[in-house]
Amino acid sequence: MNFEGLDPGLAEYSPAMHSALDPVLDAHLNPSLLQNVELDPEGVALEALPVQESVHIMEGVYSELHSVVAEVGVPVSVSHFDLHEEMLWVGSHGGHATSFFGPALERYSSFQVNGSDDIRQIQSLENGILFLTKSNLKYMARGGLIIFDYLLDESEDMHSLLLTDSSTLLIGGLQNHILEIDLNTVQETQKYAVETPGVTIMRQTNRFFFCGHTSGKVSLRDLRTFKVEHEFDAFSGSLSDFDVHGNLLAACGFSSRLTGLACDRFLKVYDLRMMRAITPLQVHVDPAFLRFIPTYTSRLAIISQSGQCQFCEPTGLANPADIFHVNPVGPLLMTFDVSASKQALAFGDSEGCVHLWTDSPEPSFNPYSRETEFALPCLVDSLPPLDWSQDLLPLSLIPVPLTTDTLLSDWPAANSAPAPRRAPPVDAEILRTMKKVGFIGYAPNPRTRLRNQIPYRLKESDSEFDSFSQVTESPVGREEEPHLHIVSKKYRKVTIKYSKLGLEDFDFKHYNKTLFAGLEPHIPNAYCNCMIQVLYFLEPVRCLIQNHLCQKEFCLACELGFLFHMLDLSRGDPCQGSNFLRAFRTIPEASALGLILADSDEASGKGNLARLIQRWNRFILTQLHQDMQELEVPQAYRGVGGSFCSSGDSVIGQLFSCEMENCSLCRCGSETVRASSTLLFTLSYPEDKTGKNYDFAQVLKRSICLEQNTQAWCDNCEKYQPTVQTRNIRHLPDILVINCEVNSSKEADFWRMQAEAAFKMTVKKHGGEISKNKEFALADWKDLGSPEGVLLCPSTEELKNIWLPFSIRMKMTRNKGLDVCNWTDGDEWGPARAEEEHGVYVYDLMATVVHILDSRTGSSLVAHIKVGETYHQRKEGVTHQQWYLFNDFLIEPIDKHEAVQFDMNWKVPAILYYVKRNLNSRYNLNIKNPIEASVLLAEASLARKQRKTHTTFIPLMLNEMPQVGDLVGLDAEFVTLNEEEAELRSDGTKSTIKPSQMSVARITCVRGQGPNEGIPFIDDYISTQEQVVDYLTQYSGIKPGDLDAKISSKHLTTLKSTYLKLRFLIDIGVKFVGHGLQKDFRVINLMVPKDQVLDTVYLFHMPRKRMISLRFLAWYFLDLKIQGETHDSIEDARTALQLYRKYLELSKNGTEPESFHKVLKGLYEKGRKMDWKVPEPDGQTSPKNAAVFSSVLAL
Repeated sequence: MNFEGLDPGLAEYSPAMHSALDPVLDAHLNPSLLQNVELDPEGVALEALPVQESVHIMEGVYSELHSVVAEVGVPVSVSHFDLHEEMLWVGSHGGHATSFFGPALERYSSFQVNGSDDIRQIQSLENGILFLTKSNLKYMARGGLIIFDYLLDESEDMHSLLLTDSSTLLIGGLQNHILEIDLNTVQETQKYAVETPGVTIMRQTNRFFFCGHTSGKVSLRDLRTFKVEHEFDAFSGSLSDFDVHGNLLAACGFSSRLTGLACDRFLKVYDLRMMRAITPLQVHVDPAFLRFIPTYTSRLAIISQSGQCQFCEPTGLANPADIFHVNPVGPLLMTFDVSASKQALAFGDSEGCVHLWTDSPEPSFNPYSRETEFALPCLVDSLPPLDWSQDLLPLSLIPVPLTTDTLLSDWPAANSAPAPRRAPPVDAEILRTMKKVGFIGYAPNPRTRLRNQIPYRLKESDSEFDSFSQVTESPVGREEEPHLHIVSKKYRKVTIKYSKLGLEDFDFKHYNKTLFAGLEPHIPNAYCNCMIQVLYFLEPVRCLIQNHLCQKEFCLACELGFLFHMLDLSRGDPCQGSNFLRAFRTIPEASALGLILADSDEASGKGNLARLIQRWNRFILTQLHQDMQELEVPQAYRGVGGSFCSSGDSVIGQLFSCEMENCSLCRCGSETVRASSTLLFTLSYPEDKTGKNYDFAQVLKRSICLEQNTQAWCDNCEKYQPTVQTRNIRHLPDILVINCEVNSSKEADFWRMQAEAAFKMTVKKHGGEISKNKEFALADWKDLGSPEGVLLCPSTEELKNIWLPFSIRMKMTRNKGLDVCNWTDGDEWGPARAEEEHGVYVYDLMATVVHILDSRTGSSLVAHIKVGETYHQRKEGVTHQQWYLFNDFLIEPIDKHEAVQFDMNWKVPAILYYVKRNLNSRYNLNIKNPIEASVLLAEASLARKQRKTHTTFIPLMLNEMPQVGDLVGLDAEFVTLNEEEAELRSDGTKSTIKPSQMSVARITCVRGQGPNEGIPFIDDYISTQEQVVDYLTQYSGIKPGDLDAKISSKHLTTLKSTYLKLRFLIDIGVKFVGHGLQKDFRVINLMVPKDQVLDTVYLFHMPRKRMISLRFLAWYFLDLKIQGETHDSIEDARTALQLYRKYLELSKNGTEPESFHKVLKGLYEKGRKMDWKVPEPDGQTSPKNAAVFSSVLAL
């Protein structure tokens, strides 16, 4: 049927709406449908809905017999009664087909027909079912096996099919022709031209083919020649449905009104004997579907989308008493069909439900249906069990087929004696050099033994092979031996698999189902990704950092703020901290502390990541504290952090700093008191070897109020003396940061011993009533981490390896003492009682950073983070708190107990973050964009030799400041800092281990409108302090020396300066036009909303075809020959703008996609003929000599 006039929202139905359905029924569904329905993980009902016993069907009157869920929440697009068997077929908008057997609608088969397009028509044949989608015809067996799959032209938009005989099929759609397909040879035999395009409905009688058009016409065509014999202009708007019976044709549709199309309540009826219209039939519903149901008379069934159904005679008057109502679960009925026996009607609605109406209690769909073939039942359960330990057990009890061949039991005893041989371990050298392709491993022969000969030792004991120490670390077969891999899969080191397209076809969504942004790990020194996530989810830190802006070229606070802004904009896509890590590598203190890892050490995991991340934690807090104290900055770069901090201190200090008194007492009695502060604490473990049990609070207090004996200078004694040094707390921080310092087996044994003692105490407390395995119901998983979830009885596995409390309570005593205890108020999520009395604070665990020890995939760092209500409300619109695992770009919700479980064999704690309750209420969490329009104004170049005659751009004037929606042409050029690391496999394929590291070298922005359209306002060459291994001059136009401030003649700037200009343009809402902008923004390290990117790569691209170069597009559409010897970013940006204007011209501002599709087909045909190469220049004028460049070059 024609969907154009029904519901505009459903015409743009997106498959993404149902790609990841939760296994629950939609909220709009009738609650009664939940009865006896099982939902599989994809959200599909597995059993049909049984009809209630109270339903009574009257003979001759249609009543509802059954309702069944085909696919939850996915609209039904077509329904069809099988013409050969007692089955009902249903197709969905998601391309899924489901069949139901008999009037009880028992599910028979269910399979995917198309991955992206909806099913538009179904036709049953003797041996299978035909399914028609937009550009595909698929013939499948009733069980789901594909018989043939016929791909139509990509430009086709098919809507209807008609089976003219047992082997011939007609297919029509919105194009101006109808195809004839031979089902025996699966080939196109004829293409009939159609004068009026848009054939969406086809019918056949013994006299004519009937074609219904979207224009509202019905054409009658000859059965042999397919020529038009007659034509009825039924409706002025559009045709909705029509049917033919005997000498009558009835049609319903839409008529044009002053306000647009309106559903016409007059059915047009035509007499096929006289070929003229007879009196229209007025009905009392808005007709969307109609069918003749010729049982006793030639009555019509008229159905509306809202579910009203009316029966009437086509030549009589419609009676309002003949109206009954179908109760759809969704708001609309989407499809309607009548069985061949006329005893059953099928309705499909927009929520995926199918309703069966019949006129008898036991209807049949066909007058003579053949018997349906079902799968054979499994006979294993009916066989008696056999005890193999009994020697006298007769083997004849085992049912075997009758055969004349020799049975296995007839072998001689000598040949059937058990002599198992275990395969010897594979040579370690082979495993070390092995590369995996699919499930097969390839390695060079180490030549340690003869070819194709493996020695076997038959006398080896089984214990040798059962030992874990005998198992070699083979990359092949990991998944097949899970008991040998103690590290959970989600905690293993994740890597990006690169293809020819780079990252474009890597499925990040497989690792992250949330809306949070992960971080990519392939950048040097990306081991700190987990700590960046911890800082980001501290709301006061996130807001403070984003409000900061200074003029330092390499400021970690500024770069971290830019990265946090990207994480804010992302909707589940991973980000990369390349600019932040670039600034990090330039800090001398970072290198002095050993925080800069060499690529080889990072790849091999030689460095101790636990110690490294703890040093990085101390460094970043100190560095941010220093950066935030520098408030003496120009107005153009001044942040709005003044609302956070006071003069002389920073908010980092207010959040993390703990004021202390360090007392040094000499044995002479002289005492020295010195005030200091610290941003974090390091756990100090007791030296007690008696096995005493400690609470975490006791160890924490001992670490904060540290007391130690050491040699120190005494002014009174005037020499070094043994002194007792103690530390007292003056003021506690808002965020308590703890480095765990589990750097040896001694500390690991201490954690393990305390966790075992805590587990025994917990079991004793519960009286031993703890389940071994905890299984959650569906509702429990929803409330994971909620207050209700705490009341659930914990399982044994949840309580193991836990020593860390979720909350701690600290109290400042009057004598400068500190009381610390584990806080177990039974409601970790509840309101805080932090300051009921003076000096009492409750801290809740917010994050744990752990070191994963995995000998197979390499050690790594992950973080458990409790994401609070504030961030959930802003990101997902829900008031919720939940613990998540952050493993680079893998993000997964976890149970809160998992965040504090540390199995010292592979999961070692490194850093802990505790925050005061109601911390967010004490700080201003407003984010004000600190980037002002002044960043776009003229600025001085870093190059010493730049002269005005070399100026290639005109800066924006104040009256030219961009507005929302303005066009900006953008292009960027890059240089290579590190070459790509790849290897050639033994099968000849190339595998990318690590992609080349690129750095932006030139960024150009040109005006997209106004009198100076096409004139650049930004043309910055980016100065770099890192070594460039390849300038890529042929592709970038960058030459050695262009990026050196001492000898460059270009307009040289810092990356930060140009980055601020682009950030301002993004924040103001301009639309960037360019070619291949996705890669440009990725290397620049910018996150740009998709609606602000107009990429000519995709504008001039057909699905499943190659991408076309800017040079070829410019030659084909603009008759320009660009990129002759090298690339020029001004030329490329201006050309992309002109191509976008050309796109708007060809597609009529996007209103005529069909005509533009023809243009693209011509483009691809020309490209294939030319081998995608632009012809050599023939003396034509270069675009650089055009007048449009004169105003720039004359500066």
